[in-house]
Amino acid sequence: MAMFQHTFGIFTNPDREWQRIRNEDQSFFKVYWTHVPLLALIPVVCAFFGVTQQGWSIGSGGVVKLTSDSALILCGFAYLAQLVAVYILGEYINWMSHSFGVTDEDSRRHYEGTALAVYSATPMMLAGFVLLFPELWLVAGVFILAACYSIYLIYEGIPILMNIPKERGFVYASSVITVGLVLAVVVMVATVIVWGSGMGPVYVS
Repeated sequence: MAMFQHTFGIFTNPDREWQRIRNEDQSFFKVYWTHVPLLALIPVVCAFFGVTQQGWSIGSGGVVKLTSDSALILCGFAYLAQLVAVYILGEYINWMSHSFGVTDEDSRRHYEGTALAVYSATPMMLAGFVLLFPELWLVAGVFILAACYSIYLIYEGIPILMNIPKERGFVYASSVITVGLVLAVVVMVATVIVWGSGMGPVYVS
């Protein structure tokens, strides 16, 4: 229930919700494993249905679809990539907390860093619903909006969740966003490597 309350809250009143998340007595294990595996299923399941059943078209060309086996492999890798990316981002936030004067105890910082990574990534995962209709312009537009809101959540959330001044939080948030972009590039490079190894998409004839 808390997951749905916080998810709704970061869209309606993010400042108040970040404070609620900070005040909760939770752990890294609980905030990560009760949220990310479920949320990460949204883009994966929607993408599988979209590329195998709905398909997409480019220009005036016909509808393009993937085979179920090919889509299943690609979606499996995408699912694992989301789990790893959110985990690494949370660990980075926790690691950098020492440099920005976060005074909470270790276990508390671990929870706060993970919570920030989880809830700031939530808009991107929820945007995965658009993959049910995988038209390029629609998917790109929705994910750009989701990414912008995720960035906003990071800038708003770090000073509150980590209990540091906004000026210091701005620099902290900027470094977190930089790492997030690096992770995105790493995922894209890994995708190219996977495709080049013979596990790329197989289209329906």
